[in-house]
Amino acid sequence: MPVKIRLSRQGKKGSAFYHIVAADSRAPRDGKFIERLGSYNPNTNPATIELNFDKAVTWLLDGAQPTETCRAILSLKGVMMKKHLLEGVRKGAFTAEVAEVRFGQWLTEKESKIEAKKSSLKRSKEDERRARLAAETKIKEARAAEYAKKLAAQNAQAAEAEASAEDEGAQAPEVAAE
Repeated sequence: MPVKIRLSRQGKKGSAFYHIVAADSRAPRDGKFIERLGSYNPNTNPATIELNFDKAVTWLLDGAQPTETCRAILSLKGVMMKKHLLEGVRKGAFTAEVAEVRFGQWLTEKESKIEAKKSSLKRSKEDERRARLAAETKIKEARAAEYAKKLAAQNAQAAEAEASAEDEGAQAPEVAAE
């Protein structure tokens, strides 16, 4: 019975998420599986991956073959690197302590890259919000200036009409006095 580590689709249409499972390669995609190893949600940015690290490493060392997508997910989380290092220890290329140190270094580098991506996404979102706010403020000021110009024109017309009405009112008594 060849075992595959693959994705099992869950969720509704248009917003799928996946369970990472170890399953018999002959079983249907969303059908029977041997063990659930974690979950993968591609709807978030960056994608959310929850994984039982030790179980995944154990299955890989026992000979389970990941699909291409699962291989990418496992590589991202460091499972493939851990497997590679453990095989190096088994073959005698280096000791277990050296393998742990190398894995720790790799993991810290990976976490810093992920944090950098999250912060850049947050920063770009904040910059976009500021740009929208600045554009709205510019439009608001332009409308206020246009309204003030229109109001000044109306006040000027009203003042001219008042002045002409006073001139006519002042000229009317003079005509009557003559």
